[in-house]
Amino acid sequence: MKKKFLFSLLVIAVLAACSKTVFTGRKQMNLIPVGELNQMSFAEYKSFLSQNKPMTSGPDVDLVRRVGNDIKAAVDVYDRSKGLQGELRNFAWEFNVVDDPNVNAFCMPGGKVIFYTGILKVTQNEDAVAVVMGHEIAHALANHGNERMSQGLVAQLGLSSLQLALSQKPSQTNDLLLAAAGAGAQVGIMLPFSRKHESEADEIGLYLMAMAGYNPSAAAPFWERMSKMGGGRPPEFLSTHPDPEKRSARLKQLVGKSRAYAKKYPVPASSKNRK
Repeated sequence: MKKKFLFSLLVIAVLAACSKTVFTGRKQMNLIPVGELNQMSFAEYKSFLSQNKPMTSGPDVDLVRRVGNDIKAAVDVYDRSKGLQGELRNFAWEFNVVDDPNVNAFCMPGGKVIFYTGILKVTQNEDAVAVVMGHEIAHALANHGNERMSQGLVAQLGLSSLQLALSQKPSQTNDLLLAAAGAGAQVGIMLPFSRKHESEADEIGLYLMAMAGYNPSAAAPFWERMSKMGGGRPPEFLSTHPDPEKRSARLKQLVGKSRAYAKKYPVPASSKNRK
């Protein structure tokens, strides 16, 4: 009887925590208060930077920060148009570059973005940097980290709130946070998102880069370059990403829709940082 009661409480908590992702409207479960998740994420981000000193100047830094601020401007325009400004109140945007040959980039919950110099050798141009930037920021906007951690709390720990998890199983909860925030040891500090999340980030990222004034047609060629790296062994960064051919075809199909978003939600020229 007690187990049944606890299960019922868990179901109620899960249903109460259901929300929808931006742009796609997909239903998702977010059990973690955004402010708390972001605070934990910022602490992990600070720890990462203490061990991986970011570059302070140079063309790579200028490029990443310029593109990042352009995509951020697109996010601001979209959220204002939808009356969602409050969704970003816990964000504290930062765009940094780490001198590391790994082909990697990530955006932690709350808008902390890191590019490795290794991925800039693959992007090759500013539009492709916007592809990566839009994709990574989309993970944060769509609350993919919160969703992954929430799923972990329920599936792995059998708990329905962050407070319970932290008090009862702090070490396992921290591991879930690291995974949810994109932190860990598999690739730099990245752990993979699910294929569903990657596909959703592709779509949302394409809309964002187009709204920011970048060419969405650059997305498919970039991911094709990524998939061909290392011969038959592409970067671990792509381990859970969609099948390359299907991904390319889908991105090409979404170009028209992304251009429509750019027309509907134009970013003022004064908000852009492009040269």
